[in-house]
Amino acid sequence: MPVTEQNVQSALKELIDPNTQKDFIATKSAKNIKVDGGKVSLDVVLPYPARMVASEIQAMIENKIKAVDGVESVAANVTWKVVAHSVQKGVKLVPGVKNIIAVASGKGGVGKSTTAVNLALALAAEGARVGMLDADIYGPSQPTMLGITGRPESADGQSLEPMLGHGLQAMSIGFLIDVETPMVWRGPMVTQALEQLLNQTTWKDLDYLVVDLPPGTGDIQLTLAQRVPVTGAVIVTTPQDIALIDARKGLKMFEKVGVPILGVVENMSLHICSKCGHEERIFGEGGGERMCKDYGVEFLGGLPLDIHIREDADTGKPSVVADPNSRIAEIYRAIARRVAVKVGDLAVDHSSKFPSIVIQNS
Repeated sequence: MPVTEQNVQSALKELIDPNTQKDFIATKSAKNIKVDGGKVSLDVVLPYPARMVASEIQAMIENKIKAVDGVESVAANVTWKVVAHSVQKGVKLVPGVKNIIAVASGKGGVGKSTTAVNLALALAAEGARVGMLDADIYGPSQPTMLGITGRPESADGQSLEPMLGHGLQAMSIGFLIDVETPMVWRGPMVTQALEQLLNQTTWKDLDYLVVDLPPGTGDIQLTLAQRVPVTGAVIVTTPQDIALIDARKGLKMFEKVGVPILGVVENMSLHICSKCGHEERIFGEGGGERMCKDYGVEFLGGLPLDIHIREDADTGKPSVVADPNSRIAEIYRAIARRVAVKVGDLAVDHSSKFPSIVIQNS
């Protein structure tokens, strides 16, 4: 029997994408299927950046279709496309930014900023165009972590050009003030400063803007969650109860303002002794996973308490770029892929596709 497009589609329905956990027909990833005798060609457009796994997915698809009776050769072209997804009602998208991912924690000291910068760098390593907005006005740390010095330029005296570090477009209040100058500002001033950093930076065609939020769930965080068009939020915690209590508050804050929770990252899950290799769960065990089960959200992954993570961030080369082949970088990339997949599952924002209607008297 001759090979048909239906045969190819049936084969693809049986093949599960290891990242989305869905088949390639259900996600509408398989496109332009062409059958010429025993030759099959198709395009596979993934809804998430996948530079590190594209060849693996290509081989998986080609092997599956080759097993169909009558197929002699298969050419699968695997690419990806990130689109803008919907945000809170009544909040407009930021020009030049498709999706905003807020990285938050209920309390300080859980490694939120380190997780945020490594998440951004991991998304970039997968082939996405990524920006980093340091929203921690009182304690900006991204300039140090990204190894960026100097001041941002302004072409028109009003907007700011993003700074560049390891391929990321970045903006922080830390670029505009002296490193030892304390920000002695009240809440409204901080909120206004952040909105200016977000809206007056000329972001250039970003797939994702990762926002490193300040810790806590006070007036500032709530205002930001209501005014910044957030696609989804990632909550960072450590396993011990005292951190989880506050992480739960952060999660509930986003739920109240209609921001989807993409998942939870558990930092400092495990300590491995650098001398003897002994593993010890210093801060407790399974706290992040229990929290996810209680709230029905995804556990994105756990990171070890490792001196290299701290050293890399302090020297301006976070782990994903300092040692891309390390186990730590691999964990960050796996978390980034899950975050991108979760964003891809959200409703698409169509507002940017509609032309604005202007009524004129003629």
